[in-house]
Amino acid sequence: MAMDVIDYQIHGDDMQFVEVELDPGEAAVGEAGTMFFMEDGIQMDTVFGDGSAAQGGLMGKLMGAGKRLLTGESLFTTVFVNGASGKKRVAFSAAYPGKIIPINLPDVGGTLLCQKDAFLCAAKGVSLGIAFQKKLGAGFFGGEGFILQKLEGDGLAFVHAGGAVIERVLKPGEVLRVDTGCVVAFEQGIDFDIEYVGKIKTALFGGEGMFFATLRGPGRIWLQSLPLARLANRIVGASKLAAGGGSGGEQGSVLGGISNLFERE
Repeated sequence: MAMDVIDYQIHGDDMQFVEVELDPGEAAVGEAGTMFFMEDGIQMDTVFGDGSAAQGGLMGKLMGAGKRLLTGESLFTTVFVNGASGKKRVAFSAAYPGKIIPINLPDVGGTLLCQKDAFLCAAKGVSLGIAFQKKLGAGFFGGEGFILQKLEGDGLAFVHAGGAVIERVLKPGEVLRVDTGCVVAFEQGIDFDIEYVGKIKTALFGGEGMFFATLRGPGRIWLQSLPLARLANRIVGASKLAAGGGSGGEQGSVLGGISNLFERE
């Protein structure tokens, strides 16, 4: 089944939301809890799985919901259908500061791999699946585990990145090393792996962790400057410092992690 073709407009700068315009009968699917507002005439329905055509029948719905459970997401998604006779709008917003990235899936070969909490909303019919990391290094130390979200179809999808976002096009064989938490999404042709920083002193005292994500082209990648985990660590560290419970100065280093272990009761 062809995906719904939707018009949209992204509002805001650091706290963005996307406003989707639906023709009569058109629909959009959103991650649970992302709806901002909807106009009169929009009908909202919670479905098991992602509501795509590939999930016909009970077994299809159970498999779709199971895939979402493996990525740490809710078993349910919400479908917004325009049941009125004219155009109507529904808006979706993210839970933390950053940028919303519109991606037309045919432009990336019909498949996009992204971190498990990056998906925001999409045209109904886009399939939300999972992708397993084939390399042990990427699975154990990649920050995303063995499982990434896989968006498939020929429609429009929206993903959210924390802080500022950058898009890079890697040439065949070109390599970019990135902090593991800063990878938002990449095309299926990108080779994703994990690399040790190479120096014990840098790993222990550099504050950047022990591993880099290594992305090898060809293909497009999207990176974020402020991963949610980094933001949360800074907030927790500042709270401890304000309460006199410890220093937040080395949250990203191995020593910082060890000190946090001793601070726990």
